[in-house]
Amino acid sequence: MDERFNKWLLTPVLTLLFVVIMYQYVSPSCSSSCANFGEQPRAGEAGQLAAAGPARRAQAPLEEWERRPQLPPPPRGPPEGPRGVAGSEDEDEDPGDPKEEGEEEEEEPDPEAPENASLPRFVPRFNFTLKDLTRFVDFNIKGRDVIVFLHIQKTGGTTFGRHLVKNIRLEQPCSCKAGQKKCTCHRPGKKETWLFSRFSTGWSCGLHADWTELTNCVPAIMEKKDCPRNHSHTRNFYYITMLRDPVSRYLSEWKHVQRGATWKTSLHMCDGRSPTPDELPTCYPGDDWSGVSLREFMDCSYNLANNRQVRMLADLSLVGCYNLTFMNESERNTILLQSAKNNLKNMAFFGLTEFQRKTQFLFERTFNLKFISPFTQFNITRASNVEINEGARQRIEELNFLDMQLYEYAKDLFQQRYHHTKQLEHQRHRQKRREERRLQREHRGHRWPKEDGNTEGAVTEDYNSQVVRW
Repeated sequence: MDERFNKWLLTPVLTLLFVVIMYQYVSPSCSSSCANFGEQPRAGEAGQLAAAGPARRAQAPLEEWERRPQLPPPPRGPPEGPRGVAGSEDEDEDPGDPKEEGEEEEEEPDPEAPENASLPRFVPRFNFTLKDLTRFVDFNIKGRDVIVFLHIQKTGGTTFGRHLVKNIRLEQPCSCKAGQKKCTCHRPGKKETWLFSRFSTGWSCGLHADWTELTNCVPAIMEKKDCPRNHSHTRNFYYITMLRDPVSRYLSEWKHVQRGATWKTSLHMCDGRSPTPDELPTCYPGDDWSGVSLREFMDCSYNLANNRQVRMLADLSLVGCYNLTFMNESERNTILLQSAKNNLKNMAFFGLTEFQRKTQFLFERTFNLKFISPFTQFNITRASNVEINEGARQRIEELNFLDMQLYEYAKDLFQQRYHHTKQLEHQRHRQKRREERRLQREHRGHRWPKEDGNTEGAVTEDYNSQVVRW
């Protein structure tokens, strides 16, 4: 009797033991989690466990971690940084080279989006009218319209200028030959240029000509280049430019000058003449300012790097050009800043170096032109690699106090235009989807009565056949 009972008991015990062994063999990662199942970590242990995660992973067998499910890495895109974050610098240290990987532009995550909790939501500071925010240019490339690029030093203008001649999808693309600095950008079927820029027409109005020079020079230059038979048609000039954070731009110009670069061949034409040496003295006695220290660069009171963006966007004839005795300094600064703001606001387009993808988006919507490759935002530049203390940064901001005010104004206008354009685009897409759904409903409405009529006829015919059978 005892032997029979022992044999009967042995069978389920062995079966249970076999199941436990097989379960542990199939699921080895359950050994630690199953042992602590139902236990909650005590206060203070949670942080220790989280911190010990990498160490425990390093100590664990490699094959065990390979078998465990791994979370996918977070998506990484080209971030657009806040103030001072610029793109990669090319030969002129201008950020934002085009990306050659694909033709489709990826959707850019908006740094000011509310779902991004790590960055503050964009809050407008200035009141702009709907006309100021709405930018759509009926650019007639086959007519006489011209895009004029005002290239401010160290704002990413070299890279943006290359985008204009090499990266726009056109019926007749610009012809750029190796070894030549200029490209031929003709209108479709004509030998006339539609672009006035460094890489298309060269420095026809002087090296880095400013707003005062371009507005007085470009119309005459284009009339000489144009065919006489077209002079009866009206011509529209659409001015565009790029701006950059003043501190980063200033440091980039200092590094550029430190390596021996100069712009001493610039004309600085205003009211029909260039400034005299007394009106615009130089900061260095020799051919260049190679090896200049940041302190020496800042100590030159007539350094044109100071407030360069305001000076190049303002109408200098309003303040007596470069004659500083024409009016007092305070009145001069007020007029220059307001003139620069007005000219910037009334331009067809302007972009910001720190927001490459948004710059591309606004340009494409403004001119109804598409770039082939998307713009790329890099975070490492020569300016970003310069380590300065808080005192030096504050001094640079003081020297560029007009540029600081202009940039805050420009950034606010730029962001408001971007959000306004995005909103209009979303509204158009919603309206288009509603119209498509309405057409689909109408199509189905015209189709159903016919199908219903066929079905009714089939049912009647089937009923009659049944009656005959009965």
